[in-house]
Amino acid sequence: MQYRQLGNSNLMVSQITLGTMTWGEQNTEAQAHAQIDLALGHGVNLIDAAEMYPVPPRPETQGLTEQYLGSWLKKSGKRAQVLIATKATGPARLPHNPRHIRDGITHFDRKGLTDALHGSLERLQTDYVDLYQLHWPDRSVNSFGALNYEHSAHETTIPIEETLSILAEFIKAGKVRHIGISNETPWGLAQFIRAAEKFDLPRIVSIQNPYSLLNRVFEISHSEFSYREQIGLLAYSPLAFGVLSGKYLNGERPAGARLTLFERFSRYSNPQVAQVAGDYIALAKKHGIDPAQMALAFVNGRGFVTSNIIGATTLAQLQSNLDSINITLSAEIVRDIDAIHKRQPNPAP
Repeated sequence: MQYRQLGNSNLMVSQITLGTMTWGEQNTEAQAHAQIDLALGHGVNLIDAAEMYPVPPRPETQGLTEQYLGSWLKKSGKRAQVLIATKATGPARLPHNPRHIRDGITHFDRKGLTDALHGSLERLQTDYVDLYQLHWPDRSVNSFGALNYEHSAHETTIPIEETLSILAEFIKAGKVRHIGISNETPWGLAQFIRAAEKFDLPRIVSIQNPYSLLNRVFEISHSEFSYREQIGLLAYSPLAFGVLSGKYLNGERPAGARLTLFERFSRYSNPQVAQVAGDYIALAKKHGIDPAQMALAFVNGRGFVTSNIIGATTLAQLQSNLDSINITLSAEIVRDIDAIHKRQPNPAP
């Protein structure tokens, strides 16, 4: 395992982060604990959760992911050996955003963030989190595949400097070590940097946005920020919900797979995605590489990616994903990947 500095912080995080959003929906507590043990055995030191998880978000399961992680921390006694990241749920502006969390009071104001953090700490059974992230912005943005940006001058939003000042208090109290953002736009990223400088507030160290062979928008919109401002990308959905593994090829819907179980992830099942994913899978097979490992190795190899968040529902899947760190793509394969991308760029934004 290799380790990279998280932004301008003093944290060195593993090239692979263990994602957790299936725990409590597709994975039991025992399975979650087994995943942690396997990942840590391979050198993973960062585990990413969220108060909203598991996904899809439901009132009946909300918080189980953090609870499972918390019970492992208590049982193992290894809190000091792992870095824990979690996320505060934002306002429910899009149709699929959850409205059941914290009785719907999910703005990034004092009450919203305080309740969110304390709830997470209780479920995680820890006194602090190493990285506390805002799951999505406290304003209308195009996230989770949404297009056609529409702005309302009358929507209620919490100013970024107010949110940062509250997070600063969490850091001062020792409940949070570092802060990050997620599903954020270039404008929002710039505003977080500006507010920190203008008001002498803590600086974000990371951004957690989607990045995969099927969605390389980050390269165009955010990657220069990552380099010049030392804001590390924690890349999520690197396999596009398993599409890049090849298991959905030719319209297949394996029993128990995420796109088989849940219709809400339609951005990964459009015809353009199926066609381009087929091209990437064929390329991997041509070079004798497992398609999922090729897709992960591509993300691992990007200079602006600090850590690649991988999730799995079985230990076999997790082991295969972890093994992607042993693969370095040749210049020829990268050229072929870029050729496919130019023919049909970003079919799953």
